[in-house]
Amino acid sequence: MSQTDTPQGLNGAFSIPVRVYIEDTDAGGIVYYVNYLKFMERSRTEFLRQYGYDKPAILEDGTLLVVHKAEVNYRRSARLDDLLTVTTEVDTLARTNVLFKQRIYRGNELLCEGLIRIACVNPDTMRPCAMPAAMRAQIAKGG
Repeated sequence: MSQTDTPQGLNGAFSIPVRVYIEDTDAGGIVYYVNYLKFMERSRTEFLRQYGYDKPAILEDGTLLVVHKAEVNYRRSARLDDLLTVTTEVDTLARTNVLFKQRIYRGNELLCEGLIRIACVNPDTMRPCAMPAAMRAQIAKGG
């Protein structure tokens, strides 16, 4: 993907707008690197909310959704008051986890992209467990 691809040009990617506030920046007015992960988290949360998961970190049956792996590529800096678009799409759906492909844009400019693996974990053992069948079916259908 080139750095000028527009968020709207992505095939069915879910997206949310995010405004950069002073709390998101360092002393120079540039977004602090970890906040891109927070923006991605918001987009994944809203992605799951569209399927009826109001508290997606803890599912109805008690299953926990945890970040297992995050790989982030920072291309350009966002700045104070920028209006960003954060996209989320399913890259790979497995029995116990889902790999999300996420991108952050300022207008048509790609600023940051990441691959975030979210795993299902049993709350008692903290070991991987199967994703609830209904959730897996919903994500597969929409992703």
